[in-house]
Amino acid sequence: MAGEIMRSEINEIPAVFNRLLESTETFSSVQKLLATQSIRSALILARGTSDNAAHFLKYLIETQIGIPVGLTSPSSVTIYNTDLHFEGVLVVAISQSGQSPDLVAYATSAQRAGATLISMTNDAASPLAKLAELHIDLAAGPELAVAATKSYAAELLASYLLVSAWSGKTHAAQNLPAIAAEALALDIAEAVSRCDINREIVILGRGFSYPNAREAALKIQETNKVSVQGLSTADYLHGPISALTDQTQVFLITPDHMPVTSMQAEVERIRKNSPQIFWFGRGGMANAVEITIGGVSAPDEIVASIADAILIQRFVLELCIKNGLDPDSPAGLSKVTLTY
Repeated sequence: MAGEIMRSEINEIPAVFNRLLESTETFSSVQKLLATQSIRSALILARGTSDNAAHFLKYLIETQIGIPVGLTSPSSVTIYNTDLHFEGVLVVAISQSGQSPDLVAYATSAQRAGATLISMTNDAASPLAKLAELHIDLAAGPELAVAATKSYAAELLASYLLVSAWSGKTHAAQNLPAIAAEALALDIAEAVSRCDINREIVILGRGFSYPNAREAALKIQETNKVSVQGLSTADYLHGPISALTDQTQVFLITPDHMPVTSMQAEVERIRKNSPQIFWFGRGGMANAVEITIGGVSAPDEIVASIADAILIQRFVLELCIKNGLDPDSPAGLSKVTLTY
């Protein structure tokens, strides 16, 4: 049956969250390691879906720790043979497989250049896992569907637990498995039926919802074989909005507790062009003619963003099946992508 594997793996996410929340020894080790280091900045190393999780980790470190965070360019090492100088830098490598040669090469060079290296993978025996001073096992179990779901959700939660351990703050994810089960039960049928992949799709978020906007766009592209933009609402106003028409479908990712003012001005400008608007999450400002998918009730915006990722994955799955495609095995893609 089309999508059977992807659906099964999405349904596993509450159990994956349970396992990560029980990994207290791992995150105690994170706290101990980082307490001994003089970290002045951080870089995050990732590709594809994990790169979207990297944006989530970037927001977490910037807002909870307050140091500068960047995203790496692996080709600076693999193509340009750059001599790195990374004293006082934390590098976090995020990868489902932990195998891609360019990520391993960059992590190796960063470590030789003085960086502290933490890896986050779904394979404790992978090259990235073995290379790091500390490895965080995503505990997602084997992921067979080409479109990553449970590993992405695990990367979001692991990022939150990492930063909570680093900052010494108590996280608010204790009830996340139950909240995730709520996301699995929400009705998405109307939204799926009203979305037309033959019309332009733009997916927008801001702050902690921006990584999910990027991930939703990637997942629709992977499984439905159409071009989709996933952008910050602020960036959208700096040019791409000029292509907005009444035929555009705009998805707004607005988790519970998201500051309403963070998107209000942008939404008003978007509405002037009369596009079809879909709202994902409880933090939206939908009017009577717009489509509200809803979202989870959570203690804060961070936890809501993690759980709402499940809702987005379910939407992508059902949209793909509606269009007669199999999201488990999209043409032209493989589960592990090796880049150099």
